[in-house]
Amino acid sequence: MGDPRFNRKKYETPKHPWEADRIKEEWELQRKYGLKNKREIWKAKSMLRNLRAQARYLQAKLRYGDPQAEKQQKQLFERLIRLGILNEDGATLDAVLSLSVEDILRRRLQTVVYLKGLARTPKQARQFIVHGHISINGRRVTIPGYLVRREEEPAVDYYEHSPLADEMHPMRPQVIETANTAEPVAESEEVKEGGE
Repeated sequence: MGDPRFNRKKYETPKHPWEADRIKEEWELQRKYGLKNKREIWKAKSMLRNLRAQARYLQAKLRYGDPQAEKQQKQLFERLIRLGILNEDGATLDAVLSLSVEDILRRRLQTVVYLKGLARTPKQARQFIVHGHISINGRRVTIPGYLVRREEEPAVDYYEHSPLADEMHPMRPQVIETANTAEPVAESEEVKEGGE
């Protein structure tokens, strides 16, 4: 059959374009997570909407003791636990219904790179990923919106052939040991604390 001529959208746009509260909320999320545009928020919202719809459907089916619904519930929980969106101990349909957009945005590769201290800002994390400086298990990944699985998270690091793999590279955040704690602190965090 071949490739489809046009790829289908994986998100739904807002029903009304000018809603001040929604625009303000999306702008804050875009700034907090260093997103390129609002389309990335809409993709996360669509994914969340689909998960909630599936959870509501399964709740209705489980009331009647449907064995197929129990299998589907188990598969849904396994998927969300594997992605790191849900914890193993808190895997219930109510937990799925209470998820927020930020739970999904936190699992993006861009956010994981920033939170691991491989970049100073979320925007810089995006730049490092797009330019091919980040790898997972030694394999280069250039998609900032890639959802990092729980077992892949420790393997996120600089690509071995990237100039940033050198610890003395000037664009790489410097990790400084603090005197009163044993935890390393990134350079940008120390500057923020010293300025206040």
